[in-house]
Amino acid sequence: MPGRISTSDPLISHGRHFGRTVFALCNYPSLLTNGILRLEQMEETPLEDFSADEQREHRVFEQLLDSYPGLLERLKNGSEEEILHVGELIGKGAAGARGDDTKTLKSAVLDWISPKGDTIQPHLHRNSKIDRGFNHELTGSLLCPAGMDWNDPETKENLWSGETLVCGDQWPIFLYAQYTYDLDDLWCGLLRSRLLVCAYKHVFTSPSSVEKEPKATRSRNARLHGMNCVTIASISYIATQVRFALSSSSVFSRTDTTTDSETFYHSLLDLLEDPEECKEVDELQTWWNRQVFPTSSAAKRPVSTNSALSKIRQKRLAAKRASNLEAVSL
Repeated sequence: MPGRISTSDPLISHGRHFGRTVFALCNYPSLLTNGILRLEQMEETPLEDFSADEQREHRVFEQLLDSYPGLLERLKNGSEEEILHVGELIGKGAAGARGDDTKTLKSAVLDWISPKGDTIQPHLHRNSKIDRGFNHELTGSLLCPAGMDWNDPETKENLWSGETLVCGDQWPIFLYAQYTYDLDDLWCGLLRSRLLVCAYKHVFTSPSSVEKEPKATRSRNARLHGMNCVTIASISYIATQVRFALSSSSVFSRTDTTTDSETFYHSLLDLLEDPEECKEVDELQTWWNRQVFPTSSAAKRPVSTNSALSKIRQKRLAAKRASNLEAVSL
């Protein structure tokens, strides 16, 4: 019978990293329960026949199994209570990491958006967010949805008053390099802003690495978990954290309809996981690895989709799925 959750349990540490790099906004007990059930269903029904949301959830479940040796055996042999307990441990880690990052980024983001050699005017408080979001000229300009003109008085007034509601899938201009949105080239600069890179280094390498050139050595969270390349989910996670840090909302909640963080996070993943966008996504990951892990092989060049290496990886993934199915059916 599972006892009280211990903060030193290795599953909590694993959950911290998994939430940041694979899937952040998730009910982990449900993920495990649904995953085990779906493995049994997949003995007769291929994954492709499930809904898009179920397919994504199962891919996350498979990544969790692959990243923690012995987890499938533990879940397969455990009671329903044990499965829920394991999910709670992983979820505790993911939520703890998210809370820590939210807290530190709230203050740090002000340093990165301050005009060079000047201070933010009007002043923004480090410990209070009430005057951020569309309440302030600077944070408002960064949160303004791409395609809208913050310099238009009517647009600014409607965003400030709430008459214009911003949904999570309306991406803010701060996601783009130089805060510039190119209507003729929608991938141009997307998810390549300096602000995002600063926040990524702050969380995954170290706060002191933000203003320095990237080095061969990994540190902090990246080194702790053997991380040597950027994941698309970690980019989405950092973008979600920065968006929240710039907002006037005081409490991060994945179900908060005001900031709509869950929709925002999922909308980025929808794009980055789309097979039709693989060329652009590979180029984006290579660019990010050069910013954060420049000596990693992943920073050299993206893997061609029709290469032998790509086919080997696809075959390996198929073999892992078959192995998981076989383990459950035993």
